[in-house]
Amino acid sequence: MTQNFEIAVFEGDGIGPEITAPTVEILKKLAAQSGGYTLSFTDAPAGAAHYAKTGESLPKTSLDAARAADAILLSAMGLPDVRYPDGTEISPQIELRKILDLFAGVRPVTVRAGQMGPLTLPEGRDIDFVLIRESTEGLFYSQGAGEVTEDEARETLRITRKTSEKLFKFAFNLAQNRKDQGRSKGEVTCVDKANVFRAFAFFRALFDAEAKKHPELTANHAYVDATALWMVQKPWDFDVMVTENMFGDILSDLGAGLMGGLGLAPSADIGEDHAVFQPCHGSAPDIAGQGLANPFAMILSAAMMLDWLGTTHNNAALLADGKRLREAVEGIVSSGTGLTRDLGGSAGTADAAKSVEAALFTPASTAAAS
Repeated sequence: MTQNFEIAVFEGDGIGPEITAPTVEILKKLAAQSGGYTLSFTDAPAGAAHYAKTGESLPKTSLDAARAADAILLSAMGLPDVRYPDGTEISPQIELRKILDLFAGVRPVTVRAGQMGPLTLPEGRDIDFVLIRESTEGLFYSQGAGEVTEDEARETLRITRKTSEKLFKFAFNLAQNRKDQGRSKGEVTCVDKANVFRAFAFFRALFDAEAKKHPELTANHAYVDATALWMVQKPWDFDVMVTENMFGDILSDLGAGLMGGLGLAPSADIGEDHAVFQPCHGSAPDIAGQGLANPFAMILSAAMMLDWLGTTHNNAALLADGKRLREAVEGIVSSGTGLTRDLGGSAGTADAAKSVEAALFTPASTAAAS
């Protein structure tokens, strides 16, 4: 019996709807062609524009749809001129992370031969690693509730055994999956500042305890400042990195820079029961409605969703389509054609999405996939 999967779609703010629509269309075509699964999509209104209209940023009906879904596809959220009365940003994506306990923020970094970027890759080298950012605590724990007086300000960094153990188990399982797929050597690096902070020494000790359960994989440590250096000097040496929330927030943008910008940076926030897939970039209201937005990060996030669903539900067709979709985008970027202007090209949103469809559904690509 063909499996059906319910997808809650948050189309977001600014350029969000423009990059969501072609992504959903590609997913529908992949499912129709596959025959190994079906996808059903439910719209879930939320975000800054919705708040401006209704006074709600994350309606209960949308939260209920997210909870009921097999996966959540979420586009760019937030608008700089729409904020809560206390001046803080409207970020339903962060609310979802906390409500659904999405502790593992997954940020893949991929640069293939021929791809434009700030680094010149040595011959025979690709960049293909994953940064896992703990997404519910760390230095973000007291978000919006820090202590501020006339003379000082304080925020709380919180690292718990419960969350860290789940995080490290996820990291080692991901490294094993990548090794089994032939994508990596099976190595996990704990990125911390254990030489200065007791909280990070605690974090590292929990990592080491999980590492002992995976003797077939290699476990390493790296301080965060050295990691930032090595991500520029030798990024091809990394496989899976796992780190605290704030460190991961910073390093993931460095990873996006290695790829050529946030327009190529997908992400996922994954928990034990739910997962959200979204591009790392913002809502770019300055170009909204002009057809200029880069849809690649959104499409790559959808590829991550298919891969996660396939792994979670042991569905080979989903796994195959997730790989096809990722490789279609990577091929376009490496070729240097069909690129949007943020990547040095001239294609608009629709043309960039059509180039992905062409890579997927032309007779030659369809034959290769069968």
